[in-house]
Amino acid sequence: MRAGGGGAGGASQVRPRGRGAETRSFPAKRLGEDFRPEVSSPDGFRGAAGGQRAWRATESVGRRSLKLVRASLQRQRFHTSGSHSKGRTAAEHLWLTRHLRDPFVKAAKVESYRCRSAFKLLEVNDRHQILRPGLRVLDCGAAPGAWSQVAVRRVNATGADPSAPVGFVLGVDLLHIFPLEGATFLSPADVTDPRTIQRVRELLPGGRADVILSDMAPNATGIRSLDHDRLISLCSSLLDVAPDVLHPGGTFLCKTWAGSQSLGLQKRLAEQFQNTRTVKPRASRKESSEVYLLATQYQRAKGPVED
Repeated sequence: MRAGGGGAGGASQVRPRGRGAETRSFPAKRLGEDFRPEVSSPDGFRGAAGGQRAWRATESVGRRSLKLVRASLQRQRFHTSGSHSKGRTAAEHLWLTRHLRDPFVKAAKVESYRCRSAFKLLEVNDRHQILRPGLRVLDCGAAPGAWSQVAVRRVNATGADPSAPVGFVLGVDLLHIFPLEGATFLSPADVTDPRTIQRVRELLPGGRADVILSDMAPNATGIRSLDHDRLISLCSSLLDVAPDVLHPGGTFLCKTWAGSQSLGLQKRLAEQFQNTRTVKPRASRKESSEVYLLATQYQRAKGPVED
């Protein structure tokens, strides 16, 4: 199973900003083998670098990003060199051509996002305002960290805006995640493992998250129905831990692939949240069956709730 904070973006290796990371570990187990997840939290994230990226400026940055994407969609002036196509299969050449023509890929580079999937969350947030200063965010399948980048800016996790509440972002992934200023990462770790959930609760302020984000997906087999069932199962497993992690009134956003099992997951969400809807951001490719289920106003929780 892979966990891509950027779906199609993959686990890009991008060097983090800020100073060094502080790492500690705890025992965990995945697929019958012992492994030790790392907890990384950059030092000095409230320093000068954070001040230079004041939280209020992030809204205009998001608007500039979307304008850049719209302009790129209109122009589509990218092209590939025929000399570079030798030796590639037709499928590889098609993927590369599409990738180079993708306006979100170019926009991600310009805005220093780790992958194009950042624009999916940006659009969802612009429409539905699920991220606000002071909120606690659990980013599941966070690698390579693009969604965490968006969340850090929107919840003021670096404390860059002294007049706004300071939020918190915790990312979890089976893959290693390079440190990010303002975020804490738990990796490699399986978010469906009870021991990981216990560690998540220890790291989250008050032991709860206000928002659960999931851009997770299993490794694709190429069999559409099987891949769909596996992703629905993954989303269901994450929903199973919501009572232990999600604060009442909280938000749940997860990626799915449309298919026969989608309705069952939507029914589960409707039972536990006041409002549910299906969204497909423009950054989700038209030919893809990828959609996002957004559920707000969580109504069900068990155990003691701390603020």
